[in-house]
Amino acid sequence: MMATILLADAAQAIENKLYILGGGWSVTGPEPTPSALAIALKVPWDEANERHEMRVELLDSDGGAVVVGPDPDAARPVVIESHFEVGRPPGLKPGTPIDLAFAVNLGPVPLPPGGRFEWRLSIDGHSEAHWHAAFNTRPAPEA
Repeated sequence: MMATILLADAAQAIENKLYILGGGWSVTGPEPTPSALAIALKVPWDEANERHEMRVELLDSDGGAVVVGPDPDAARPVVIESHFEVGRPPGLKPGTPIDLAFAVNLGPVPLPPGGRFEWRLSIDGHSEAHWHAAFNTRPAPEA
């Protein structure tokens, strides 16, 4: 399966097309701001008509889960889980990959300033090295 992930200010997926506002950034903050993930998949012909599990998680620079919440007892990892299944459209030539677009709009996620983070995608428990979108938060302004 092929996957492309793009960080954006906002995104929509309509009829398997991505509509992206402010896309392609890799530096944000330091204050939390809304953001979005635009995900474009190419599902192989032979994986159509099968259910696939998708997971996108936010990791820190050490590869650990980013945990957020109003207090330590209520903190949870930042994870998005879903599933998908695509069918083969009539007339599509055998072997042609099938496009599937996802847009996930996020509210402000409180992240520490001066950090490095990464959204990592996995499908059916499998991830590729390029199925990620890394970004930095700007350092806090000096007082």
